[in-house]
Amino acid sequence: MEAARLVTSPARQRDPAAATADRAAYVAVLVFPVLVLAGGAAGYFFAPTVQQASGWTNTLLGLVMFGMGLTLRPLDFALVVKRPVPILVGVAAQYMVMPLLALFVCWMLQLPPEIAAGVILVGCAPGGTSSNVVSFLARGDVAVSVTMTSISTLLAPLLTPLLTLWLAGQYMPLDGGSMAMSIVMIVLIPVVAGIVVRLVLSGLVERLLPVLPWLSVLGIAAIVAIVVSGSADKIIQAGLLVLLAVAIHNMLGYTLGYLIGLFTGQPASVRRATAVEVGMQNSGLAAGLAAQYMSPLAALPGAVFSVWHNLSGAVFALLCRRADTRAAARSVSTDDDARAGS
Repeated sequence: MEAARLVTSPARQRDPAAATADRAAYVAVLVFPVLVLAGGAAGYFFAPTVQQASGWTNTLLGLVMFGMGLTLRPLDFALVVKRPVPILVGVAAQYMVMPLLALFVCWMLQLPPEIAAGVILVGCAPGGTSSNVVSFLARGDVAVSVTMTSISTLLAPLLTPLLTLWLAGQYMPLDGGSMAMSIVMIVLIPVVAGIVVRLVLSGLVERLLPVLPWLSVLGIAAIVAIVVSGSADKIIQAGLLVLLAVAIHNMLGYTLGYLIGLFTGQPASVRRATAVEVGMQNSGLAAGLAAQYMSPLAALPGAVFSVWHNLSGAVFALLCRRADTRAAARSVSTDDDARAGS
């Protein structure tokens, strides 16, 4: 019955605007990984040419995060006060579950040091920028999803380097202080700048909002191309192992995120949003940081995660919608039986 309440009303299901929004969101989630995969292919097949743009990685990351800031409003942060429990639970799970799962995956698969460090960095990254779209498609609590992503992103300059140094330092030498300063420069400042620009130029930004996700994914595709170009000679040997590690990491993240929402008594919509926020990472950021502070091979897990989590997110949303449809059908059947017996 709880799942049935998540189903949109018949009026909304017949609403052309709602149907168009659903279709647009599905197209975005399915096309995003195709564009990122195309970027990876370009980086592999044209490695020498693409590698010449390696100095642009931080600039591209900053632009992606500035675009994220443009989508945020102060109202998004007010939810921390209005509904603190689901936000705190989700953000805590983000920075506890995924780093520890990354460590588990590294141990289980006995990953080589460079790949292990990259997987751990993905696990220590904040929530993914496309997680809000996936939460919408999964009929999760989008407001909670947006706030979780925002808070985890603002905490990244402190928690991402601290956790990475603690967990990945055993695999590779790391400069946590420099990484923290880089995250401030390419994440915190651009996000805050985007929020300020939206406050000052709200009318212009509102007109640009539909285009911003596509600009961001083009930026991520370019970052992936640069990352892949740096490790093109090792992809054939390491690619399948990295894909397996990424898939296990991501799927366990969805599962534990949902279970944490369940055990903390959250409604189904919040459980779905928590699952998506925990399972999906800002892997573009992880890939860029790994390329700068680790090695080209260590950046490969972030690049692969950028493709994989969008595909798995679309499947997760589809499964949630099918569950809602089945629950609604059972509810209607029960009501019909009750009326027939009365």
